[in-house]
Amino acid sequence: MVFNALYTSNSEEWETPQWLFDKLNAKFKFTLDVCATKENAKCVKYYDKNIDGLKQSWLNEICWLNPPYGKTIALWMEKAYTTRLNCGTVVALVPVRTDTKWGYDYCVNTDVWLLKGRLHFSNSKNPAPFPSAIVIFTSYNIFHGEYFNVDLKLEM
Repeated sequence: MVFNALYTSNSEEWETPQWLFDKLNAKFKFTLDVCATKENAKCVKYYDKNIDGLKQSWLNEICWLNPPYGKTIALWMEKAYTTRLNCGTVVALVPVRTDTKWGYDYCVNTDVWLLKGRLHFSNSKNPAPFPSAIVIFTSYNIFHGEYFNVDLKLEM
C-alpha cells in the first residue's frame, strides 16, 4: 500500500545530515544534543538512551533535538515546548506533521522553517519518505519572520 510506504520506516532514528546541522549550528551555537547516540551526537555534550534526555533539564543550554520519529515524538516535542515556556531554547528537526496532535499542540506558536525537498539523512541511501521542518522553541522572538534558506538541491 502506498500510504504505508510513505509514512513508515524500519527505524525511528534518522541521523541529522552533518551539512544541515553545521548551517544551523552557525546560527544557534548549540551546547547540547538532547537525543543522540555516541555515534551520531552533534554536540560534545549530549544525552543518549542511558541518560534519557526526557528526564533531564534542558535549561541554560541551546539545545539541538532530532527525536525518534515514532510514537514518542510527542513526548520530545512537549519537552521542547515546556522548555520554551521556562525561557529555554530548543531547535528541532522533525517530519512535517500538521495533522498530528503534537504538531498542532506544540508547534503552532513557534517559528517553523519548512525545508525544501526531502532530506537525505546520514544513515539512509535514499531521501526521507516525508518532508521535514526546523521548529524553533524559544521565548525570544528573535527569529520571527526571518527566512532561512536551505536549498536541498545544492546539498544532494
